[in-house]
Amino acid sequence: MAAGAGEWIEKFAGLKRLPQDLKDDLVDGSQVVSVPAGTQIFAPGQSADNLLLLLDGTVRVQQRSETGREVFLYRVHAGESCVLTTACMLAFEDYSADGLAETDVTAVAIPRKTFDDLAARSAVFREFIFKAYSRRITDLFTLIDDIVFQRMDVRLAARLLELAGDQDTVKATHQFLATELGTAREVISRILSEFQRRGWVEQARGEVRLVGRVGLERLAKSAGER
Repeated sequence: MAAGAGEWIEKFAGLKRLPQDLKDDLVDGSQVVSVPAGTQIFAPGQSADNLLLLLDGTVRVQQRSETGREVFLYRVHAGESCVLTTACMLAFEDYSADGLAETDVTAVAIPRKTFDDLAARSAVFREFIFKAYSRRITDLFTLIDDIVFQRMDVRLAARLLELAGDQDTVKATHQFLATELGTAREVISRILSEFQRRGWVEQARGEVRLVGRVGLERLAKSAGER
């Protein structure tokens, strides 16, 4: 392995613990790839041939119902791997959801041969895989709980705050927000109109400005007071 060639391993705490010979095998058997925003990373029916470890950017994973409604499942951020890809590679199954590059993405592609080899040889690599898997499964159970039990206005307030981060504007259409929360666009439009009436948001084409964060934060926190 050339000096500096495996620096990306330092971005993943679980992989830094690998012995040097296995780090070398991992780097030699993988490659760094880049794709532009909007690229479909995987789709239902495709085989999972590479585990992607994100270095930069975000990948959105979503599923489409038989009626055509899209349901957001989770995002993969820099320093993370995709649990659906992991599950498909472990079970030798095809994808059942879509993975879309929300931004320009740089990732390490670990092909199945390298993945299987290291999973068989290294307890550290297996721990890395299953810890990530466990965390995401917990997130998915939380998503199910949110969909079944939480009010949509509470979920929308929390998602607006999450998407905004430290900014005051969320660049998103009503349809995008509906997909994020697994509901209909009309429901989002109705709730945003109520938020605007309360002075919490202002709406413009393709964006929502957060002008009353305190109110949104109070509503979002009410989820934990059920």
